[in-house]
Amino acid sequence: MKIYDIHTHGIGGYDTRASSPEDILEVARMHGERGVQGIVLSVYPGPLEEMRADMEAIGEAMALQGREEAGMSRILGVHLEGPFLSPERAGALDRNFFQRGSPEVLYKLTEGYEDLVRIMTVAPEIEGGLGVIEAASTMGIVVMMGHSDASFEEAENGFRAGARGITHIFNAMGPFHHRAPGLAGFGLLHPEAYIEVIGDPWHLHPATLRMIFRVKGLERIIIVSDTVKESGLIRGAVKSGAGRLMGGAFSVTESVEYLESLGFDRDDLIRMVSENPARLLDLKRRGQG
Repeated sequence: MKIYDIHTHGIGGYDTRASSPEDILEVARMHGERGVQGIVLSVYPGPLEEMRADMEAIGEAMALQGREEAGMSRILGVHLEGPFLSPERAGALDRNFFQRGSPEVLYKLTEGYEDLVRIMTVAPEIEGGLGVIEAASTMGIVVMMGHSDASFEEAENGFRAGARGITHIFNAMGPFHHRAPGLAGFGLLHPEAYIEVIGDPWHLHPATLRMIFRVKGLERIIIVSDTVKESGLIRGAVKSGAGRLMGGAFSVTESVEYLESLGFDRDDLIRMVSENPARLLDLKRRGQG
């Protein structure tokens, strides 16, 4: 059974803000050391040319990986976490580089890297957001909704436009309210929507985790790390100087151990880092499963 992490920016002093494929390979090596066989590398929003340079480094790193790279995670492709996101829910991302939705900008960003981009996070409620979701889905990109202030109805519209799920549920999105369940409520209740769960002690309260696991069909939950450059270098939560969470602290294998310690079933958890992400990305058909 292969273990996958479909949302990681970096780890152990390295991340995707890199012009060097060797830096990218270090990220793959450190995830591999933690028992992860495949990763999708998340690119931060920035100037388009900078995002394209990050993708170029990732593509070069993928080309350098041998067919059977011992102890190293196989790089499966890129997750574009932006730039079509809501400045109201920037989280740890730099809102200065967010853009209104534009298929033309999407094509400019991804030109030459169409086969590399596997996932994209889009806020469905922003101007032009639905058009980007439709265009990206037509390109074969798995669209997740996140960094968003979307209402429940706007999330429904995003799903109808082609989105497949929710990026790191409850984080960087409008809060659940009994009269306005929002994007999180949609992700929990729609039976076909996948949801990412950051499984560490800081992003989601144990009671929230229990609610998610009781309400959501287990075959649509995907545990992700959302690790960043500083992850693995410090103990505890990865925070900015102002106290904002910057990313995940655990690899997905460490998340499985943590969640098992809370009483969740290990077999279910393993499915959430193996079968579920493989199904979302159709890895078996692609020969990567």
